[in-house]
Amino acid sequence: MSSVAPVQAAEVGEWAAETDVLVVGFGAAGASASIGAAAAGVAVHVVEAAGGWGGATVMAGGSLYLGGGTPVQKACGVEDTVEAMFAFLQAATGPDPDSAKLEVYCENSLEHFDWLVRCGVPFEAKLWTEPSWEAPTGYGLMYTGGENTYPFTEIAAPAPRGHVPHMTDKKPGERSAGWMLMSHLAETAEAAGARAHYDTRVRRLVVDGGRVVGAEVSRFGERSFVKARRGVVLSAGGFAANETMLAQHSPRLLGNFLVGTDGDDGTGIRLGQAVGAAVRHMDAGQTSFPADPALLYRSLLLDRRGQRFINEDSYAGRTGQAALFTQDRQIFLLYDEEANDEATASSGLPIEPTWVSDDLAELEGEMGLAPGALATTVGQYNAGAERGEDPVCHKSSRWVRPLRPPYGVLDLRGAQFGVFTTGGLHTSVRGEVLSLDGEPIPGLFAAGRTSSGIPAWGYCSGTSLGDSTFFGRRAGRTAAAT
Repeated sequence: MSSVAPVQAAEVGEWAAETDVLVVGFGAAGASASIGAAAAGVAVHVVEAAGGWGGATVMAGGSLYLGGGTPVQKACGVEDTVEAMFAFLQAATGPDPDSAKLEVYCENSLEHFDWLVRCGVPFEAKLWTEPSWEAPTGYGLMYTGGENTYPFTEIAAPAPRGHVPHMTDKKPGERSAGWMLMSHLAETAEAAGARAHYDTRVRRLVVDGGRVVGAEVSRFGERSFVKARRGVVLSAGGFAANETMLAQHSPRLLGNFLVGTDGDDGTGIRLGQAVGAAVRHMDAGQTSFPADPALLYRSLLLDRRGQRFINEDSYAGRTGQAALFTQDRQIFLLYDEEANDEATASSGLPIEPTWVSDDLAELEGEMGLAPGALATTVGQYNAGAERGEDPVCHKSSRWVRPLRPPYGVLDLRGAQFGVFTTGGLHTSVRGEVLSLDGEPIPGLFAAGRTSSGIPAWGYCSGTSLGDSTFFGRRAGRTAAAT
């Protein structure tokens, strides 16, 4: 990795350009920061390493975690409160969530929804309740964090809070609602006066007496300096594309596939660290479970000993975290023919089991389990299921029923998970980057996955885009007011 040591302003011979606020990265966080700063009437320039706007946002399902009684929730007949939203997020994003950020985020969720609508982001008031990674076209609200599952049902009144921008002709993983969200944010930022410069990388920050006053950038090999009179906002994504940083901070994420772009190389985080910034939760990451939730909810998720370790109807990302971080990806899915048929009908995806048998003992041999391991697990589960309950892992009764032969097993040992990082620069609720002593570094701000935000260690779908847009706005406003 090239050096990101800062440049002293006295060493800058000539400023090639000047602006009030320089935003680094033009994804959801960068676009929102640009809008926030431009709304204050200052000059805003955005530099983006790629050839166009978007970042990881354009690849995302696009859900934004919002609640407290949004117009979409009310139109769908959903009751929600700020207090319930906060209590859930406090539990779901832990351990060690940033309570101050959670509080301001929840309290201002309704206003943020209105802001997104003013930016042109469309939402449909229709609730989707089937297990899936993304809601189909026409559905604008879904559960995205396991709010209606154990243990969260014992902590806060459940409510769906995943708000999905409306988009026709979705292509999940290629062009979904994240693209729709980003297109409106980019258009709003440019209409507000933000000037975008593509194929431009920030190499080093420029400092003057402890204050960040600009950056050294490169475009097609040509290096120059941009002066930022009010400040620099770092919103350049996470570090899941940087194997050196992953090995140093979160080695269990290695060997999986990236959910994001090669721009998630940690540059923004390293730039901040180079001028004394603190970081938080660098070991944390989000995962996509390597099987469709429609099958997962109806199955038994087993560890290498043939035992269950989490309720299968939990948010699939939470289940993926448990499988990756606590089971080292050594897992199986056990299900029956009825579950297979229901899951296939729900998701529209064909399911090819690794092994099929009427005999659990035969499956134990194929799976390398101790004799009787599956019989014990299935017998215990079926005994509870006959009563419509799951006393071991507390799966919702909606998904509980006895499993009957023939059984199918999906061998997921060593399967690749989709991953991205959630740790980053320590920031205040205003978007200021904080030093090791907890003090703001003058002239430096951050948002999105370059920072540690609402997704602390735990995660819910929609908290990344919700966090990026909400605190991106704040970082831009704070920089403009400096």
